[in-house]
Amino acid sequence: MNKKSLALLIIISLAILVLALFSFTDLLGTPALVSKLKLGLDIEGGVAIVFEADKKDMSDEEFSLAMEQTQNVLARRIDAFGLLEPNITKQGTSRIRIELPGAKDIDEALAQVGKTAVLSFYQLDNQVFIMDGSPFLAEDFPGKLLFQGDKLETAGVALEDGQPVVTLKLSKEAGEIFSAASRDIVDNYTNGQGQIAIVLDDQIISSPLVSVYLDSEDLIIKGSFTSDEVIMLSSLIRGGALPLDLKEVQTSFINATLGKDALDRSIQAGIFGVVAVILILVIRYYFAGVLASIALILYGSLLFIAMILFKATLTLPGIAGLVLSVGMAVDANVIIFERLKEELALGKSLGGSIKQAFSKAMTTILDSNITTLLAAVILYNFGEGPIKGFAVTLMIGIILSMFTAVIVTRVLINLSSQVKGLSKPVLYGVKGVKNEDC
Repeated sequence: MNKKSLALLIIISLAILVLALFSFTDLLGTPALVSKLKLGLDIEGGVAIVFEADKKDMSDEEFSLAMEQTQNVLARRIDAFGLLEPNITKQGTSRIRIELPGAKDIDEALAQVGKTAVLSFYQLDNQVFIMDGSPFLAEDFPGKLLFQGDKLETAGVALEDGQPVVTLKLSKEAGEIFSAASRDIVDNYTNGQGQIAIVLDDQIISSPLVSVYLDSEDLIIKGSFTSDEVIMLSSLIRGGALPLDLKEVQTSFINATLGKDALDRSIQAGIFGVVAVILILVIRYYFAGVLASIALILYGSLLFIAMILFKATLTLPGIAGLVLSVGMAVDANVIIFERLKEELALGKSLGGSIKQAFSKAMTTILDSNITTLLAAVILYNFGEGPIKGFAVTLMIGIILSMFTAVIVTRVLINLSSQVKGLSKPVLYGVKGVKNEDC
């Protein structure tokens, strides 16, 4: 049991250290796990936009549903553009805040995000011809509406004769409507030809001439488009139209340099803080401090892995939450080890002292952690922006701190108690006492 416990203790400790290396360093050319962490606007820099939604004549219930749908459309649209990890939150009852970390151009961000993007297909009246790029006025438009963008299945980008074009896949219903319109034009219009106008919001983006039957559900939108315009148009179509009209009320650009400087200083402070904590634990609790430090290293690795898995955003207030949760983790170990020293000072065996120490410390640890966890839940539910970021990291940190302090530390110290050379009271900061193991 002695050798087996020692071997298991060494294996677990080495596994934790290897996980930490993969988490925080570029080991064997593999990018560190922390590099995959989603960074907030205050760290990475970017654009923040606040939109006000027009309620019009909707009821409160209808407006609330439309706001939720608008948030979903914005999320799909931003995802289609490939913008860096957006953060979309509702402010009050009628405002939506969008944070775009990594975005460099405010005007481009507004064009991509705030556009209503209602795509419509119209059959122009007989002997009416219009030019691409013409303004669209619905009240006196010379034609009839065939269908809108919600009848499309998907949109993409392709090259046609060396020119970038938008490809569309119609639903079965839209395909039948489009086919019927082309037949009507060929059979009944002068010279057997007429136009289909493709309208985006208030502008005609394409008005192809129809002179043959069109029975395909695959369409191509041609025009004097650049590659960037084609990508933007296809992304807007895939994202869908916004259920509400949005008005920009606030826009701000945050320089990434400011956030990077703050992050670098936070990392430096964190490294010094962790080193100082480990030194204090080792000086105060000797070998128990070493075990607590190993558990603390595991805590740090699991914390960042959990944030990546839950797609949590690391912000400067979030870093404050991490620091607080680290303090909670250390506090739990201190409570346990002080109890352990008290039990060992009475001459009890290490195994019995461990059992009593954890039993007596558990109530205090649970009380403090559960109280803080409830406070974090309240902050998350009622807070906005930075407060939510602080609350999320604090909640994740508290849960993991209880796991590492109550379970991991106990496993490590129990294994140590089964190794004859590691069961002496002096190794746990208690001098001049012989316990039952000696």
